[in-house]
Amino acid sequence: MGERAGAAPIRRGRIRMSLAPRLDLRQTQSLVMTPQLQQAIKLLALSNLEVEAFIAEEVERNPLLETAGPDGGEGPASGTGDAGAALPPAADGPAGADELLSGGAGAEPALDVDYATESHQQDGAADGGGGADGSLGMNGASGAAPEDGPDLDGFAAAAPSLRDHLMRQAGEQLAGVALLVAEQVIDSIDEAGYLVVPLAELADRLGVPRAEVERALAAVQALDPTGVGARDLAECLMLQAKEADRYDPCMARLIDNLDVLARGDRNRLKRLCGVDDEDLRDMIRELRAYDPKPGCRYGGEATQAVVPDLFVTRAGSGWAVELNNGTLPRVLVNRRYHAELTAGPQTKASRAWLGEALAGANWLTRALDQRRRTIVQVASEIVRQQEGFFLHGVSRMKPLTLARVADAVGLHESTVSRVTSNKYLSCARGLFELKYFFTSGVSAIAGTGDAGGPAEGDGVSAEAVKSAIRRLVAGEGDAVLSDDALVERLNAEGYGVARRTVAKYREAIGIGSSVQRRRARALGG
Repeated sequence: MGERAGAAPIRRGRIRMSLAPRLDLRQTQSLVMTPQLQQAIKLLALSNLEVEAFIAEEVERNPLLETAGPDGGEGPASGTGDAGAALPPAADGPAGADELLSGGAGAEPALDVDYATESHQQDGAADGGGGADGSLGMNGASGAAPEDGPDLDGFAAAAPSLRDHLMRQAGEQLAGVALLVAEQVIDSIDEAGYLVVPLAELADRLGVPRAEVERALAAVQALDPTGVGARDLAECLMLQAKEADRYDPCMARLIDNLDVLARGDRNRLKRLCGVDDEDLRDMIRELRAYDPKPGCRYGGEATQAVVPDLFVTRAGSGWAVELNNGTLPRVLVNRRYHAELTAGPQTKASRAWLGEALAGANWLTRALDQRRRTIVQVASEIVRQQEGFFLHGVSRMKPLTLARVADAVGLHESTVSRVTSNKYLSCARGLFELKYFFTSGVSAIAGTGDAGGPAEGDGVSAEAVKSAIRRLVAGEGDAVLSDDALVERLNAEGYGVARRTVAKYREAIGIGSSVQRRRARALGG
């Protein structure tokens, strides 16, 4: 086709790109995680004991940092720190951790405060005495001594492991090749006391006949504790029955049919064992007295008592929340030493190092102070939200979320999550992790209120429902309650739960179904 008349001709050419260097000015936003910001975030998630270890490392690294005792001198602190807060807090409370993390330095706390004159000052769990007046009472894992004195449990020798216990006995009874084979057998026993390696594999590994390994296993099974070295549960119970001189043909058939016993089929068990109801009940009672995991009584790490990070005590019509100062040393900046170093001869590098050390020391003291304030602030709000729990117990516990606490204290939800991680609260009702108070819940309905149920319209915590289920099952007696019956009882008390919810909570707390509980009762459980 030709071009139209009067139309401008189309010019085709190449696009030229400039390859010459040039400068452009652009604006972008990005979040920079400075070392100080990372340190502040890390401190929020640490427990008091972990903070104590962190402070020890910083004091060793930074010569301008030192710890002070109660008298203000140097040395490990035994009772200094934040004195806590009483509920309700003042309207102009301390700034949150978000302000510190975002760069708001605030006023540096005074370092010459007389902490000994604070109204609420607890240096450890032993400072609070339990009683009916609402004062602090310790129980459970906290295990504080009622009076001052050394912790004698700390001087106890470590318990021997299962392997050491067995090797000591084997060395007294065996020798030569038999002892070497028995040592390999003992090394193949797990913590529960069961042999986890097949005999054929042990024989091939050692290059000895299988009969030699079987003799070594028989020697190990004769050691204390009885039942160790068994290859399954039936053999473990058989060894213990033989030791008790109760391994007759009837008991042997009962042990060989543990699957029937687990199903609770009494009639079939009586036919298999050839006994009546009374004899079967005695045999089952004898069997339940045996230890299914004989090795668990030896070895393992020593149980460490959980040290509370916070104390909650009754203060008039409110509550007093304070940190456990016995695990939080008071950190000071040694400005006298800084002045001495500044007055001496310095190089450019030494001045830069000294300035960096001073800035790091000042930041750490502010970060620790803000950590104390933030933890007390969040814990105070938790106590306020869950006041029914502290007054009446778990039956009055309410649903609570991190977002709800964050909105109340003016912090970010992630900050509240870090504050409540690895922290334990001690009150008159025991020792609880802060995460324990954050649970989902169900709605409450109009109930009789006979068992102290919730008021109509209030939310009910899942822990309160679980506690009610435990109470109902514990008091059911011979009339075993089905899930439908549990739903009716719970609804009558004001807990608006469905059958599937009851089944889920019942399984979560380790309570069997009504059929399983009925069979257990029939078998003498």
